[in-house]
Amino acid sequence: MQPHTTMRKSKDEAEQAASEALKGAGIGAMKYGIPLLALSFVGLAISPIYRSLTIQFKVFVQMSGMTLGGWIEADRRLRWYEQDMRRRKVMGRDEKVWKKWEGLVEEEEEEVARLKERKGKGEGS
Repeated sequence: MQPHTTMRKSKDEAEQAASEALKGAGIGAMKYGIPLLALSFVGLAISPIYRSLTIQFKVFVQMSGMTLGGWIEADRRLRWYEQDMRRRKVMGRDEKVWKKWEGLVEEEEEEVARLKERKGKGEGS
């Protein structure tokens, strides 16, 4: 079983991913819904076939387009979020390795400085 902190972190990530997908769904519904609304007004003005459709079917067509747009945009946003999280985790691991190497270099520099200092004291006697 995972430690509590890891479980909490994954739960937070899942909540953030769901939030990002929800934002994408809303934006996608608007992205697809507004042009479809404009098309329905054009259809009302021009097409006798569109005018003869029932209001229920017109609403169905509008909502279908908005649903499709929501799915597409939510999926795009979720994939982007997952890629961003993977990139951040890789950067975190790389940063840890980098700090480890920086610490080793600093220790080596300190050791070289101490050896030079000892050598300088040995020559001065």
